[in-house]
Amino acid sequence: MSYGASAALQTAVYQHLLANAEVSALVGSDVFDAAPSGTVPSVYISLGPEDVVARNDNLGAAARHRFSVSVVCETAGFQTAKTVAGAVSDALHNANPSLSRGRVVRMQFVKANARRIGDAARRRIDLLFEAVVEDA
Repeated sequence: MSYGASAALQTAVYQHLLANAEVSALVGSDVFDAAPSGTVPSVYISLGPEDVVARNDNLGAAARHRFSVSVVCETAGFQTAKTVAGAVSDALHNANPSLSRGRVVRMQFVKANARRIGDAARRRIDLLFEAVVEDA
């Protein structure tokens, strides 16, 4: 198994979040591959780090991709951030997005970490997902 399907998975996750009605209702198109520059939206989603491990078992050759998706919110309190994070979790847990290379065998939510960042108003929730991808 290789790292070859990683870019395809990232693209599919990004497009899946943009196409999700609940996520779009909350953040519009403010889904980024990296933290935005310039005028930063008050609430946005950012795709984050990824760890990939080969997974060869009785199901065949695949790779386990553990990737994070972050929700960053400039408002005090966690309510808005948790609402958006819940929508992201609902959108990606058990999702089966189409990939340009390979196929998603399974995608699931693993854990989340909610915290304050810097001053008391900024909040960040990092959600960790795991996707098992077979490379075709």
